[in-house]
Amino acid sequence: MPTPPADRSATERLQERLLRAGYSAVLYLLLPVTLYHLVWRGFRQYAYLLRWSERYAFYGDRVRGDRDDGGHIWVHAVSMGEVNAVAPLVNALLHRYPRQRLLLTTITPTGSERVRALWGDRVTHVYAPYDIPGAVARFLHAFRPRVGLIVETELWPNLLFACRDRGIPAYLVNARLSERSLRGYRPLRSLVGRALRTLRTVAAQSEGDAARFARLGARADQLLVCGNLKYDTPVDRQAVEDTVAEFRARSGERPTWIAASTHPDEEPLVLAIHQRLRAEHPDLLLLWVPRHPERFRPAVQQALDAGLQVATRSLTGMPGPEDAVFVVDTLGELMRFYACADVAFVGGSLQPIGGHNLLEPAAVGTPAVTGPHLHNFTDIAAQLRGADALEVGEDAAAVGDALRRLLDDPQRRAAMSAAGRALVEQGRGALQRTLALIAPAIAD
Repeated sequence: MPTPPADRSATERLQERLLRAGYSAVLYLLLPVTLYHLVWRGFRQYAYLLRWSERYAFYGDRVRGDRDDGGHIWVHAVSMGEVNAVAPLVNALLHRYPRQRLLLTTITPTGSERVRALWGDRVTHVYAPYDIPGAVARFLHAFRPRVGLIVETELWPNLLFACRDRGIPAYLVNARLSERSLRGYRPLRSLVGRALRTLRTVAAQSEGDAARFARLGARADQLLVCGNLKYDTPVDRQAVEDTVAEFRARSGERPTWIAASTHPDEEPLVLAIHQRLRAEHPDLLLLWVPRHPERFRPAVQQALDAGLQVATRSLTGMPGPEDAVFVVDTLGELMRFYACADVAFVGGSLQPIGGHNLLEPAAVGTPAVTGPHLHNFTDIAAQLRGADALEVGEDAAAVGDALRRLLDDPQRRAAMSAAGRALVEQGRGALQRTLALIAPAIAD
């Protein structure tokens, strides 16, 4: 005999309480591990040793007075890539709602630095709290969000349940979910599925992402395909042109490739590819942009150890005509240096990271090559390959071969450049759809 709806609702509430209690108990037991993690990361990146109180939602007098206004529009973006992705939306919110307070939270110091670089004091910024009930409650009490905009795949159950319980409408914007991430949620699928259903809308990047969120537990009426905000990222054409002009004036007209957003296991491969390519192009220049700041110095040292002449953005500004490697050891300038290169390698793809933003080189007209690990950008990679604007190598040797072919073929580069730019233009529109979606909640 079917369970009556009222009893089923009571049963579901009980199941939720039990799941949340077990999940929270484990997190409280793991609190000492969070301290170890911060110290361990701090040895590699000093910023992890700072602002610990924010991670446990202790703010002191910092937010005094915020409780007396109408609350914040809250945007959560885990790190630098997500901050860059949501930048068009944040800029639009600042323009459209100038009287509203805007709160941005991140988890990583690189995300924090990017927030400060883009918006400075125009927004409030703190680290997002760990997903323990006490910290989540303190965070929401301090900032009283009127709406929560969670970027991409940040599904923290206690945070989402707490928003629901306080009547805070929450949206997952620019939402994406790879098959790998879906499998990763399997041990917590029952809890995460329930948390997912507390969201007002899941604004998915693609039909494939929407289907995966449905498999995770989202209701059909929650799902809306809005497109990818990355297509709406504006390009400061004047800044790009100025950087390219300065670059050419200093380094000369020489073949140049860029290795962008590389990770530790890719670094030796990048150097090996560069040395191989220089056997055919002795004046070839590598622009090297490691993904994380703690890798800037090791990248410089590895290039020096390989016998190459190295310059850096922070010390010399631009490479000279004799430099073989130029390490861009600054944040927020990647697109400008993409535009300086004849061809790009986008990292995170030769080791199983899942790739990084393939639309950035396309937006400035730089042909791109990647490795095979693209599970974070499956749909974008498929669109770029379908437009003949991206080449994918199955390993480092194949990536090197693709780079060599493109360096030797200016007509092919021009065709890929035009195709990439056209695809980016055609993909715009997610920003306006997302703004229309969240406008009623902000106006409430």
